[in-house]
Amino acid sequence: MAIRIVSDSSSDLLELPDVDYRTVPLKVMFGSHEYVDEPGTDVEHMVLTLQEHQGPSTTSCPNTQEWLDAFEGSDEVFAVTISSGLSASYEAAAMARDMYLRSNPGAKVHIFDSHATGPVERLIIEKLRAGVLAGKPYDEIEAETVKYQESIRILYSLESLNNLARNGRVNPHIARIAGALNIRVIGHASDEGKVELLHRCRGEQRALKAIVAEMQERGCAGGTVYIDHCLNSRAALALKALMEEAFPGIDVRIEPCGVLCSYYADKGGLIIGYEVQGQA
Repeated sequence: MAIRIVSDSSSDLLELPDVDYRTVPLKVMFGSHEYVDEPGTDVEHMVLTLQEHQGPSTTSCPNTQEWLDAFEGSDEVFAVTISSGLSASYEAAAMARDMYLRSNPGAKVHIFDSHATGPVERLIIEKLRAGVLAGKPYDEIEAETVKYQESIRILYSLESLNNLARNGRVNPHIARIAGALNIRVIGHASDEGKVELLHRCRGEQRALKAIVAEMQERGCAGGTVYIDHCLNSRAALALKALMEEAFPGIDVRIEPCGVLCSYYADKGGLIIGYEVQGQA
């Protein structure tokens, strides 16, 4: 039986060819609106509608049953979730794993807490996929991917911190100041997988240069990079050009954010997943 890969939809990877792959959706709710992170959802409409919304907004992770349904029928499963520091998706997946293993004592289920979102999840998934396509045994793929995850980093470049502030991810006072002064914030994931602010930059070009400098300082030497953008392909292309100049031979891939990642990145935001050498 084929090894199955499952991710929550914050990976922004809703299809994966040549392997047994499934996703479970997160949701964004505000006012009378509910946006499910699945194919066909109008992400741009959600982002622009949310900008006009003055009240509270919330997100909802996949529940335990949804994870169980995604595991059902496979003896060997790898699951990848958004950071446990941002969502309860990992907790729900872990509960589903425990229940599934009790019902299927010969099965194997390993859950990767990405400690990030979007592009980092995809790097993990691509590593798993490569192992599956190479015909490697489950335990070998697991060990190699656990090791590989140590070499992945994430950066955020955000025009707006409003949605993060609404959900207690950053200080609302910082969010207001950043908006008033037209400051782009550069952040990364803390050891706990929470958003941690690194730099405040006036203007987009300075922010893009700061991202490349941060990647250099942390040990990036090329490899694969994903740039996810929320309605900001222009900045993503400009950042790609800077990366290609700084890191010859780098493989930069640009993708639009899905529902959940667009909610946190907000309009104009960028999320970058990249590889480093050693433990930078």
